Amino acid sequence: MLTVNKLIAQGRGLSRVLLQRSAGIVLDWDVRQKSRFDATDSLGRSIDVFLPLGSVVRGGDVLVADDGSLIVAAAAPQPVMVVTHCKTHGSAFDLARAAYHLGSRRVALELQPDHLKLEPDPVLADMLRQMHLTVTETDAPFEPENAADAKGEHRAHDDPHDHDHHAHGHGQHDQATSAARATITIPIQANDTPHVHGPGCSHGHGHSHE
Repeated sequence: MLTVNKLIAQGRGLSRVLLQRSAGIVLDWDVRQKSRFDATDSLGRSIDVFLPLGSVVRGGDVLVADDGSLIVAAAAPQPVMVVTHCKTHGSAFDLARAAYHLGSRRVALELQPDHLKLEPDPVLADMLRQMHLTVTETDAPFEPENAADAKGEHRAHDDPHDHDHHAHGHGQHDQATSAARATITIPIQANDTPHVHGPGCSHGHGHSHE
């Protein structure tokens, strides 16, 4: 059995030819969010993974075994709900509002410019449809947002302190963040009551979101 205790985020610094020749491993989100798990790669080898606590394996990350061999991770298709806004009566802001409500419920959520993705939940599906969003179920790779990724934590690679791509110090980040907080206001509905089409509404809503 091979032991893995190192991860190279997105194969950073490795040549494409080397990655193409490497073994692969396909994992769903339930496994990839764990720092300890067993799996079998494309060569049929058993792998015992021991990553730092809090580690998350993303599709495209590279696991490094104790013998030096590389294993490229891929996100396995799994059941998910895809949420899109109503193209007839809605707008992209409806997705932002939905993400706000789902986030307040601590739902694992993948954010994309034109859709949201989350694991199947009939209660949440009903809530989203009542908000006049379209919910469909399919099988697809699932890459939800992760606070550790956002902070740059637990993404072990060759040089975790490599910031050569920055042309400025972190103090400027803090100043920019403070300025953004001072100038940006996001309109949020006062409560969770879904939009209801009544006498004052300028359009009908005769289509189905089913």
